[in-house]
Amino acid sequence: MISALNHPALADCRRLFLKNYEVRINIGVHDFEKRGEQRVVINVDLYVPYAYSTPKQDKLEEVVDYDFMRRTIAQRLARGHIHLQETLCDDVAALMLQHAGVRAVRVATEKPDVYPDCQAVGVEVFRIKESAS
Repeated sequence: MISALNHPALADCRRLFLKNYEVRINIGVHDFEKRGEQRVVINVDLYVPYAYSTPKQDKLEEVVDYDFMRRTIAQRLARGHIHLQETLCDDVAALMLQHAGVRAVRVATEKPDVYPDCQAVGVEVFRIKESAS
């Protein structure tokens, strides 16, 4: 897969990431999925212009804080049951793009315990802010 950083709108960006963030959430459309939590692994890449991610004084407030990713996901998950991974990915991506410093986002979710004969089933989305085109 070609890196999203090759996209012209992201030429002046660096990638920040949250890798293999494992949560237990209520997700799924089947009755048995609605009765308990499932393990979900979430990966997020934020594409942030150097202007928002290059500290001049080595201070946290000069960059996009990694806690923003985890906190934003936790706030979305706290809203309750989600039927589809597609919904989760779209919601998280939209919330990440609300940050002024984020130009683009990739969100992937995986349910690793669905089938015994594969590692995981999942969904991935990639979004760029309209104004960055």
